[in-house]
Amino acid sequence: MLATRTRLATRTRRWKPVALTTAAVLVGLAAPALTATPAAATTTAYDSTYYKNAIGKSGTSLKSSLHTIISANVTKISYSAVWNALKVTDQDPNNSNNVILLYSGVSRAKSLNGGDVGDWNREHVWAKSHGDFGEVTGPGTDLHHLRPADVQVNSIRGNLDFDNGGSTVTNGGGSLVDSDSFEPRDADKGDVARMILYMAVRYEGDDGFADLEPNEKVNNGSNPYIGKLSVLKQWNDEDPPSAFEEKRNQTIYDTYQHNRNPFIDHPEWVEAIW
Repeated sequence: MLATRTRLATRTRRWKPVALTTAAVLVGLAAPALTATPAAATTTAYDSTYYKNAIGKSGTSLKSSLHTIISANVTKISYSAVWNALKVTDQDPNNSNNVILLYSGVSRAKSLNGGDVGDWNREHVWAKSHGDFGEVTGPGTDLHHLRPADVQVNSIRGNLDFDNGGSTVTNGGGSLVDSDSFEPRDADKGDVARMILYMAVRYEGDDGFADLEPNEKVNNGSNPYIGKLSVLKQWNDEDPPSAFEEKRNQTIYDTYQHNRNPFIDHPEWVEAIW
């Protein structure tokens, strides 16, 4: 770890714009679908220390190196301790008494944590039934994919896979849902993608838990998979890490688990691996 861990990682990022569709110029020629340009390379203060064994790699070699890095010397917390941790990691930067809720973007009082309507609870972004790890210390308590969410919105998401499309989620901030998938609001799409892909690298089946992997399916049920990978990759490109997401990553590293989500520091590694 760096000596001055309390500072956010210094980074240089050059994000490429999302490619726009072009108008069809010939009769019968369909306009191409909207696509996202892969994230450009970034540089962080952790590249020569924390990530030094991953720099320059790609594919399975990069995934393996990152797994080793983010699995080493991790401090695990209990599920009950997650409540207080989320009050710190997801604190509203404009109101220290509140947390920002995933999916809806609502700022809600920290004291309203619980299971009743109007409360917020602990959302497992990688649904805990996908791999059947429940709430046990490890993947069930990993702060890199646990976020505060409105109780009702959390219930609507349930254990659905992620994909585009659906009907508007009531009080969901623009999120959509259908019978087999959930689409978060635009401001959270990249967050969701990077949390899912972190889990796929962190949990590789060598620690007594299932080998978690993204795939191209929905309706994955209790299998240790979540889809759709192509959609998650697009979301990663379209919604780059925000200051809120970066600060959250730093707080988890400094104060709680002492590991990082590499896709927040290096969003381009998503394309390098998948």
